[in-house]
Amino acid sequence: MKIGLIDVDGHHYPNLVLMKLTKWHRIRGDTVEFVQPLGAYDRVYKSKVFTYTPDIPFLFNADEVVTGGTGYHDFSNLLPEIEHIEPDYSLYPSFSSAYGFLTRGCPNCCSWCVVPRKEGKIRAHADITEFLSDRKEAVLLDNNVLASPFGLSQIEKIIKLKVKIDFNQGLDCRQMVKNPDIVKLLSKVRWIKFIRIACDSSEMMPWIAKAVPLMLENGIKPYRIFCYVLVNKDVEEAYQRIMFLRKLSVIPFAQPFRNFSETCEITPEQRKLALWVNYKPFFYSIPFKDFKL
Repeated sequence: MKIGLIDVDGHHYPNLVLMKLTKWHRIRGDTVEFVQPLGAYDRVYKSKVFTYTPDIPFLFNADEVVTGGTGYHDFSNLLPEIEHIEPDYSLYPSFSSAYGFLTRGCPNCCSWCVVPRKEGKIRAHADITEFLSDRKEAVLLDNNVLASPFGLSQIEKIIKLKVKIDFNQGLDCRQMVKNPDIVKLLSKVRWIKFIRIACDSSEMMPWIAKAVPLMLENGIKPYRIFCYVLVNKDVEEAYQRIMFLRKLSVIPFAQPFRNFSETCEITPEQRKLALWVNYKPFFYSIPFKDFKL
């Protein structure tokens, strides 16, 4: 078979599903490539992670087109023999890290998050060696790895393997405060760049106020602590969370809220706050009230 791939979100970040499908098909002797203009294929896979990514039309001929991913409101899972195959990293040659999940799901039920609907409760998923290949760094996509005993055991294994990692979805500060031994474990990790946390609502502020000192006491430098900040319609409330993080010397990263199930336009004030926070020369030199677009 001749297989075509479309990474609808663009090639700015490796699409894990497309890498696994590539490996699965190539093992079976199929030809796999990103769709070429006016190309002809037996099957084309279109994968989209983000709902707000426009579904740009591609000109090609295909006997079958399969669409999938959260961006298409698709919560289905890959077949186990595909889900647990090592990704074909040659699909994105400019990226040197391994990519995968140690755990799936989350015990929390945050109203803005699609994970509980898509993945359910926290559970073990894969050993790090399943997708590490011979790579020295791994970007881990877990939604709440610290809430899983299996996830914690995998972090211990990663430390022994001396692999640099990035939990790019953020780590739950509530788990750190409830079990300070987790912070001791995290202090032994070789981070690619940041240890990421999240402050998506004011309810997280007391937890972060306790977790950050724990991290500092265990030798984690403040410039390593990166915090996602959800910016909803109440921009002033999000601003207060951002300034709270700034006082803790934590690096905030603002993300305007986008509704998964409905069209949700970002307001000018949400956009303005995100631009101010995320462009650090502005954030550290100009008060928000004086910032002009």
